[in-house]
Amino acid sequence: MLSVTILTKNSAKTLDLVLQSVKFFPEILILDTGSTDSTFEIAKNYKNVKVHKTPFIGFGPLHNQMAKLATYDWILSLDSDEVLTEPLALEIQNLELDPNKVYSISFNNYFNGKHIKWCGWYPDRHVRLYNKQMTNFTNDHVHEGIILKNLEEIKLKNPINHYSYTSISDFLRKMENYSSLFATQNYQTKNSSMSKALFRGLFAFFKCYFLKRGFLGGKEGLIISIYNAQTTYYKYLKLLEQKQKCS
Repeated sequence: MLSVTILTKNSAKTLDLVLQSVKFFPEILILDTGSTDSTFEIAKNYKNVKVHKTPFIGFGPLHNQMAKLATYDWILSLDSDEVLTEPLALEIQNLELDPNKVYSISFNNYFNGKHIKWCGWYPDRHVRLYNKQMTNFTNDHVHEGIILKNLEEIKLKNPINHYSYTSISDFLRKMENYSSLFATQNYQTKNSSMSKALFRGLFAFFKCYFLKRGFLGGKEGLIISIYNAQTTYYKYLKLLEQKQKCS
């Protein structure tokens, strides 16, 4: 038995697909950080879904908060744009779960309806199934992950379909959010300057478009590479601003 945990905020575009893909599991927990769209109406259509609300306290702490709310020790942690494929759902249901192991899943990342195999988006794999008595997420506000400790990682065969960006507005919104979280999380430990922000941004584009072969992805590869460059630039610019405010 396991609990599925899902973070939401204005997730109406993809939430129904996500909930359909996990409807066979006994408990689905949604932790919402301020939706104003039809997220709650969609959740009400599923009898095994329980909705909780909270202020945003960082992605890592939110994941750990959800695990504490879960009935079962085994947690399948998802975001509201991550859809289990049918083979993956069956694979998980047939697992003989071992508390001394964590289970990682490969991600097929999509943008503009295209499976992106460049820009560092493929291959992509994350640990998402774990026993909460044995481990938990880091407390990082962004780029959080499950702490492996001495646990063995088992790689599941079948993928999640990840629809992270469905429009340019998604890129802009996440760029604003992630760059601010990066600055808040790192202003006490990292340094920044105007020149560092510019250099980091330019190198992020070079790395994504050339080293990670974004040029093979056509228009989508170029958009993603520019997005990575801008996000990196603003991360370090906001970091500089945050350090100046706190000095």
